[in-house]
Amino acid sequence: MVEIVPYKEGWPSEFQEIASILRRAMGELALRIDHIGSTSVPGLPAKDVIDIQISVAALDDRVISAMTALGYTQPEGVRRDHHPPHVVGPETEWEKLMFLPPLGQRRTHTHVRIQGRANQRYALLFRDYLRAHPATAEAYAELKRRLAQHLADPQTYPDVKDPAVDLVYFAAEDWAAATYWQPGPSDA
Repeated sequence: MVEIVPYKEGWPSEFQEIASILRRAMGELALRIDHIGSTSVPGLPAKDVIDIQISVAALDDRVISAMTALGYTQPEGVRRDHHPPHVVGPETEWEKLMFLPPLGQRRTHTHVRIQGRANQRYALLFRDYLRAHPATAEAYAELKRRLAQHLADPQTYPDVKDPAVDLVYFAAEDWAAATYWQPGPSDA
């Protein structure tokens, strides 16, 4: 079952605690570490899962070794992100590594993406757009609540949510062009 909970004021500090551990372990491999996803948007209800993005120069064995040394594990079959329709470019723009937390750590999804690729930018733009557009964030929250309540198979939650996320992303791209948006400094 997917459960959407009210925004928790502690999510940013929980992210910071985990990010500091990741920063020490990853060293120069981590070009950026950012709090992404719904828990990174103040006031936005979300699943109680902190999404973290680590931006790197390459998805290689050094990254995997650093993460597994901390006890992180990779779920089977997750090697890329959803590709929005009509976005041009090579499929490599959507490759990633995904990690689940070590035992004893709060629930997280850690996405490792290559700095400057489309999927790395997507996560930061989506977050910043929702932060700047509270009405859109609230509409997105309502969609998530209704999906969580009415989907018979919780495993389909991401598949049903992705097209809605794309709608927000396309609006965010227009906003980014109009405002000359660029990602701010790394969160950690």
